[in-house]
Amino acid sequence: MLEKIFKLKEQNTNVRTEIIAGITTFVTMAYILIVNPNILSGTGMDRNAIFFATAVAAGVVSIAMGFVANFPIALAPGMGLNAFFAAIAVQGAGMPWQAALGAVFISGIIFIILTVTKIRQLLVVAVPNSLKVAITVGIGLFITIIGVKMSGIMVAKTLSPNIVPFKNMESSQWIIGLGDFNNPAMALSLIGLLISVMLMALRVKGSLLIGIVTTTLIGIPMGVTVIPENFVPFALPDFHHLAVGALDVKAALNMGIWTVVFTFTFVELFDTFGTLVGTARKANLVDKDGNSPKIGKAMLVDAFGVSFGALMGTSTITSYVESAAGISEGGRTGLTAVTTGVLFLLALVIAPIALLIPGAATAPALIIVGLLMVSSIKEIDFSDFTEGFPAFITFVLMPFTYNIANGIAGGIVFYTALKVLTGKWKQVHWMMYILFVLVIVRYVFLAEH
Repeated sequence: MLEKIFKLKEQNTNVRTEIIAGITTFVTMAYILIVNPNILSGTGMDRNAIFFATAVAAGVVSIAMGFVANFPIALAPGMGLNAFFAAIAVQGAGMPWQAALGAVFISGIIFIILTVTKIRQLLVVAVPNSLKVAITVGIGLFITIIGVKMSGIMVAKTLSPNIVPFKNMESSQWIIGLGDFNNPAMALSLIGLLISVMLMALRVKGSLLIGIVTTTLIGIPMGVTVIPENFVPFALPDFHHLAVGALDVKAALNMGIWTVVFTFTFVELFDTFGTLVGTARKANLVDKDGNSPKIGKAMLVDAFGVSFGALMGTSTITSYVESAAGISEGGRTGLTAVTTGVLFLLALVIAPIALLIPGAATAPALIIVGLLMVSSIKEIDFSDFTEGFPAFITFVLMPFTYNIANGIAGGIVFYTALKVLTGKWKQVHWMMYILFVLVIVRYVFLAEH
């Protein structure tokens, strides 16, 4: 039955591998169950209602991705997009959270239209292979940044007055620095990293998942994995204030929030494209030109997911780069996504267990996945500056601006500009010129506001 649905043999995989991959993806994504309620509750939304919306939306849409697109990609409320929802759409624009959910719903409808008309799919053909590879590399670096930040290895520090490198820099400015080795969480992450790397080197199946579970257990005596008093493994949270169907599309339209809708749409457009292309390449689900016939269906599921998430009561649902963790464990079909989705739904019951896993235990997996994705950098032709430099800009901007869309936007601008200025304009797909204009307009608009 599962073989017929997911074509496991065709992708040279099996049920056990796919389930392990799905569990691994879930464990690396489970932090969203904690983080999303923390971020969105600042809008006045009920924390338990957000937890419900996060688990259900991620579960249903990930399962849909598995069955409809047969793609090993899981989805959940996007980091960055939820912060935008809270900080700009609600607090900054003075918009009620119900209206902000309406704006998210509208952006989802726009995505559905763009996908059904196959405009989104044109991106896969239009974007050159060098940028597609760079997107994979950039996402790898992005995941690594998330991992080292989550582990405590990388921290923000203020400059000492004695080491200010430039006269125009103030000593109060923040820089990236090495964490404190006396921090138990950082120590646990380093232990977990060593365990996971050793298992990977020995080619042990399920290395990342084994590493996460082992690190979580080691964290108990270290005081990092905290088991609360009166711990109950299976218990449903209080869901008396659900936000299902609470979105207000009419209020969103009356408030003239098209700038907010445009931002949601723009960021999600490039974030999803980058994640799908990057992870598809990692799973070897692309042809020699870097294209995949499954991406069209995957984009359609993603588009419906945006509006469905708004109906459930959460910010924009998007494809997750952490899916690369499951792919690294051998996930190649939709069964991986279905497994992750089922676990998100089960999280409603096993929330106490899922929330025990500390960030220090999942951080090593993200760092290792970063390496696996960055390794594709060798496919970029750096001898051709019109190919190499845009690729470089793409994978540098992603981690250093902490935004996938910024990297893709930078790559599009420099690729198109360099090809035109060097007389190679015929090598540029016509869609790239449209994207070039859209990117310029978007960032000029940001500068003015």
